[in-house]
Amino acid sequence: MLCDICHKNIATVHLTEIVNSKIAETHICQVCAQAKAGQIAQQPNVSDFLSGLLSANIAKKEEQSLKCPACGFNYSDFKKKGRLGCGRCYSAFKRQLLPLLKKIHGTIRHTGKVPLDAVGSSVQEVKLKDFEKQLQRAVELEEYEDAARIRDEIKKFQGGHK
Repeated sequence: MLCDICHKNIATVHLTEIVNSKIAETHICQVCAQAKAGQIAQQPNVSDFLSGLLSANIAKKEEQSLKCPACGFNYSDFKKKGRLGCGRCYSAFKRQLLPLLKKIHGTIRHTGKVPLDAVGSSVQEVKLKDFEKQLQRAVELEEYEDAARIRDEIKKFQGGHK
């Protein structure tokens, strides 16, 4: 991802500004971040910002040395290309990828999609189990007329949904 200010260098500092309840994200390179730090020097959280710059620089050096043991792909290559080299890259770069995935997708767990016909069958299974519980309860309470009616409903339900 390129710097939002100079559009030349790779962005290593990510700023989130909240103004009037609106979130604005800025992704900037190390050079522009230092220039921006000079602009906001009078604001109260300068030390936090500067420590963020230092930790970003350390993290950048660590990321440059990260390699996938299977394909030899570097994490810095992923940042440039936006793609991983192989399936094992996910494990090799897990620590770096999890926050990124959470930011992009809102979660780190993939739940996938369920086909519409599968949703229908699971609803049918739930309804059938509910009928069976009602039947069992009616038998336990010796309400045999209700049990017979529920049994008939189960047969009708199963006949229409097979």
